[in-house]
Amino acid sequence: MVIKWRTWLVRGGVVLAAGALILGAWQRFGPRGTNDELASGNGRIEAVEIDVSSRVAGRVKEIRVAEGEFVTAGQLLAVIETEVLDAQRRQAEAQRLQAENAVATARSQLAQRKSDRAAALAVVAQRNAELKAANTQLSRSEALSKQGFISPQVVDNDRTRLESAQAAISAARAQVVAAQAAIVSAQSQVAGAQSSAAAAQANVERIQADIDDAQLKAPRDGRIQYLVVQPGEIVAAGGRVINLLDLSDVYMTFFLPTAAAGRVALGTDVRLVLDAAPQYVIPARVSFVASEAQFTPKTVETASEREKLMFRVKAQLPPELLRKHMVQVKTGLPGTAYVRLDATREWPTRLQLKTPP
Repeated sequence: MVIKWRTWLVRGGVVLAAGALILGAWQRFGPRGTNDELASGNGRIEAVEIDVSSRVAGRVKEIRVAEGEFVTAGQLLAVIETEVLDAQRRQAEAQRLQAENAVATARSQLAQRKSDRAAALAVVAQRNAELKAANTQLSRSEALSKQGFISPQVVDNDRTRLESAQAAISAARAQVVAAQAAIVSAQSQVAGAQSSAAAAQANVERIQADIDDAQLKAPRDGRIQYLVVQPGEIVAAGGRVINLLDLSDVYMTFFLPTAAAGRVALGTDVRLVLDAAPQYVIPARVSFVASEAQFTPKTVETASEREKLMFRVKAQLPPELLRKHMVQVKTGLPGTAYVRLDATREWPTRLQLKTPP
């Protein structure tokens, strides 16, 4: 009998201890309930992650940061080898010089064609003067021939000279038209050469942009979370090289039941208490409330099932507070978020703001 009583006592003690552990775990880590004033939920501190990727394919030449290091916007993080791009740039620059020389040649030809046109116009003016003189001479000869002072032969010679002058001016005008056509052609050649030069310059700038993109720089202030690759490894275009945490965009994600989530609006004040620093109460604001519930069956038909609906909520920490304590910001820290459902009521004493100094 004594042995049986001892066995029952041991079993009862084990059951009580297990029950106490389960109750404590539920109170510590289980979803918090709601009342008329406050709702709460467990969550973890998170930050926006940025993948610093290479826009060009190549071998990683060097990485200049270490995991956990704080970096500033514009800081050089890693370098991709650019030997092939450097060769392409030299080739593109040679092609650009050829195109620029072609532009100079086309412009010289255009100037020559304009000079030819000016000479043709001068010839036309000369031929006009000759035609006018020949016309005047023929009129005089015809008048003198009627009076018998000169022979008809002289009149015929002057008439021939007039016809020759008319033919000469027609030829000169044709040369002007040809010179004008040559100018138009030369102008087209100049435009084509300029387009080729612009295309060559754009090609140089494109390759230079690829070379610049091989210098991977931090897009904003943050902390290096981990290195995806190591020096010597080859990455494809768009391949990740470094993962960066943006410590200016930090938030806690937690979950609230339907009754509480329906009363929470964007911008609602939130109080965060972290497990690692329970003596502090950190301010935040609701920046996101999920439009779809989680942790619920696909079909919800009864009131009891609707009470199981849980909505994801994000509480954003103030940027100015983050900048002040950026070194202390750690992602993954668990804690509890408290939401005031009635904005007209004061926060309880235990949730009055108390931030690190």
